[in-house]
Amino acid sequence: MKFINFFSPKPRIAKSKYIRLFASSGAMVEERKIYYIVASVEVGNTTTKCIITATDLDIGKTYLVSKTVNMTRDVRRPRPGEKIFGETIWGVQLTEESIAELVADSIVSACLEAGIGVRDLDFVVRSTGVVAHFENPDEIGFFIKALAKGALLAGVPSSKMVPAITKQNLPEKIRDYSMLDKVTFDGAVAGMLPPRGSTGAEIVANEMEGELSTAGIKEGAKWTDVDFRNPCISMDFGTTFKGRIVNDELPYARTIGNFCGLGGGIVDAITRGYMKKEFASVMDIGDVKYKISDKAVELAEEIHKHLRIERVKHTRRFGMIPVNTKAADEAGVVLIGCDAGINGDKLKKLEKIGSEIDNSSLLCATIDVVMAKMFRRVMEVVLEEGLFDSKMAIGITGRAGITKRKPWLFLEELKDLGIYDKPEKNIVFVDDGLARGAAVMARCMNALGTPTNPIGGVRYGRCILGERIKYQRIRKYVKGI
Repeated sequence: MKFINFFSPKPRIAKSKYIRLFASSGAMVEERKIYYIVASVEVGNTTTKCIITATDLDIGKTYLVSKTVNMTRDVRRPRPGEKIFGETIWGVQLTEESIAELVADSIVSACLEAGIGVRDLDFVVRSTGVVAHFENPDEIGFFIKALAKGALLAGVPSSKMVPAITKQNLPEKIRDYSMLDKVTFDGAVAGMLPPRGSTGAEIVANEMEGELSTAGIKEGAKWTDVDFRNPCISMDFGTTFKGRIVNDELPYARTIGNFCGLGGGIVDAITRGYMKKEFASVMDIGDVKYKISDKAVELAEEIHKHLRIERVKHTRRFGMIPVNTKAADEAGVVLIGCDAGINGDKLKKLEKIGSEIDNSSLLCATIDVVMAKMFRRVMEVVLEEGLFDSKMAIGITGRAGITKRKPWLFLEELKDLGIYDKPEKNIVFVDDGLARGAAVMARCMNALGTPTNPIGGVRYGRCILGERIKYQRIRKYVKGI
């Protein structure tokens, strides 16, 4: 493990750009501009978030309007007569009613913080990472329906959670920006098709999160000088590990690799041991001054002895996440996962190691090195499986991948791998990737692209609108036959 040279070029870190909006007669106005307002609500294993974004459709850039973050562990407990719908990987029990209330409160709070009404939202996207209790990836649909009930409870019309059929179904203020008269939504988001087996089965239970995170990194990279389009590798180190490896096919890239398993949940376990609290996470640590020491590297190496980072084969669950390896094989997708032992059975061992750390500075340094080594090991598997192309950009999001000194350590590991002439030009770190991706998905569903600043297509290439029109015409003709 090399120590980072802080005089080396800095990693590209895309931070949320804030914008202030004012509601005026149902339209969003700021300096006479019209914005597309999207709320992303996610019930995760550690946090429940509602993030409201505003996209300037003239330039294709997305701004953060407001963000509410609650700890999922604080959700109200099941009441008598309620059926336990699921639970987080840490064992916090959830019911359909408690999820709906949690979602509704999050949406209303985010709107209040933004100074707008729920009716001012143009679209709402729901997602969840709470999937460990499911038996197979397809069961995620039940949870998404429960999230929709929460959005309805908050006052979101159902029409703002599904794609518009025609331009006339869109709000008048954004109608002129839509290209629904030229192309239709065919499932591709940010120029990528979702991976599916021959029966249409999902490959990993949190596939939607991986899709949104990838799209969000593409949007966030617009604030940097890194062109993060296809081909690319996205990694979201939230509590669970998700992301994709996509090629450079046109008009839509194909997913050739998928990530799964545990991400930030690994270092949460270490933190629980240190803090000696049942549901503690890294987010409870706060600001700490520290430096990367030999002891931190030693502890990280000990922790990694209990981690499996490898290609996933012939199993129904990896890193506590339901997977469908048969569907992956049928779709030609290589699954790469991270686990603590077998389905998290070494998490208690990680807690024990954490309990022996005697100060928060050493804890933070150890966590950073653990995650940097995890990133390196994942990249080594990507290389071993022949999935890497030097044309690919790498994007990182998620709290366990972009906080504190991790971006610098990740960049050092990438340099040490020697796969790029200029690594700093090919890796980007983006905050709130999933929420940004929700804004992108909402735009894709309603054909609200920006040809002058495209998200789809290949790196350094032009807009693919023409190719999409031709592609859809051919498919329509073939189906007609």
